[in-house]
Amino acid sequence: MLRRLIDSPLTYFVGAGLLVVVAIATQIEVRVPPLPEGTPQDVAELPQRGDLNVVFVVIDTLRADHLDVYGYGRETSPNLAALASQGIRFEKVLAQSSWTKTSMASLWTGAQPLNHGLLRFDDALPAEARMPAETLKQAGYRTAGIYRNGWVAPNFGFAQGFDTYIRPRPGRARQRAQSQHPAGALLEGTDEDALVSANEFLDAFGNEKFLLYLHLMDVHQYVFDQDSPPFGVGYLDLYDQAIHWTDRVIAHLYGKLEEIGVLDRTLFVITSDHGEAFREHGFEGHARNLYSEVTRVPWIIGLPFRLMPGVVVEQPVSNVDVWPTLLELLGLSPLEGIDGRSAVPLIRAAAGLDAEPLAPTPRLAFLDRGWGHRTRQTPIFAVEDAGKRIMWWPQTDESPERVHLFDTEGDPSEQHDIYSPGDDPDAERLLGIVREHSESAESPWGVDARQIELDEMRLNQLRALGYVLPGAERR
Repeated sequence: MLRRLIDSPLTYFVGAGLLVVVAIATQIEVRVPPLPEGTPQDVAELPQRGDLNVVFVVIDTLRADHLDVYGYGRETSPNLAALASQGIRFEKVLAQSSWTKTSMASLWTGAQPLNHGLLRFDDALPAEARMPAETLKQAGYRTAGIYRNGWVAPNFGFAQGFDTYIRPRPGRARQRAQSQHPAGALLEGTDEDALVSANEFLDAFGNEKFLLYLHLMDVHQYVFDQDSPPFGVGYLDLYDQAIHWTDRVIAHLYGKLEEIGVLDRTLFVITSDHGEAFREHGFEGHARNLYSEVTRVPWIIGLPFRLMPGVVVEQPVSNVDVWPTLLELLGLSPLEGIDGRSAVPLIRAAAGLDAEPLAPTPRLAFLDRGWGHRTRQTPIFAVEDAGKRIMWWPQTDESPERVHLFDTEGDPSEQHDIYSPGDDPDAERLLGIVREHSESAESPWGVDARQIELDEMRLNQLRALGYVLPGAERR
């Protein structure tokens, strides 16, 4: 009996989970990673190295302005701040949607939402879509994805190019963490379960070149533990506590890379799919509009060396630029026919190298508020350019046209609508950009998104995230 218990995979899993719990519980202090010191020229030479791994972490629902490294008043993320202080941080990053599936499709493919077509709950990427994981796999990388959000499940096409793509099994060792999600939703497990799976992958394949993608959900679910700072009892306070908890999860993952000796050949990337609203415009949560609180996200790249001081890219970028940038840093072929562009020229310019900065271009975001329905279409567009941001609700059968215009420099929180109907050149210019985009949408792969049937089990898994799926009942 004892022998069977020792040999059981369940015993190993629970044991590994306990080790992760202990590690996170003690991983509170800011880490200064033991990396060699680098120079801006080392950044320029990254594409020639040929030995780089990628750890790609998406922290679901993480808004940039709640991180102290982005100027927040609370110390919510000391480990991310340490990572950014000796790496690369992008100051102004726009997510392409405030709903996970649409946003993640843009993040992975480099295509704007109308072009990739994943706008509704039953849309999925076609097999013809080109994913960065496919490029890395063809280049000899071992590829693994560990996700906890059902909107990026394999049935929606996000597993393309991954050797392994799994939802981690909820562990039994964790009792400290708790969720205070505003919708009362309960997603099984916590991000510690993703760490268990990540550790197992790194133990098995850390000696190879690899892409390891983790999609973390504890910020989305407002998960924290007794060691999180007691910021308060409101939902915004609990959200900040969840960020601090996740910051320690990140520190543990970083520590695992140090343990297996691969920090000096790894790009460690942090970003998010969207933010979270706390009634700045009368709404809570996300996937309801495109204001800055739900579309401003972080983007941090930890380098395989210490860059002192770290590089801060001030020019605005978008999530569609993330993978074009990473592929260039890796020296790999770019994605074809996409909307995003590499930000490497911006990095080089910010690092003081002799490089021409990219000219700014308009940044777009899109949300179909009817994403949970099979037929209803209620789109919202946003476009930013030259210090102005417009939000456009086109006329539909259910609602009239609406236009809001904001000065992003003087009013970054978008509290003062300055739109003047009929006599506003900024508004007309931006409306012209977004209307042209809406009329010229085209898939970069030559085929449209496909529609899939979701059974009741999958629908319930998605409802467990706190989303309401009106019209998503079985046909």
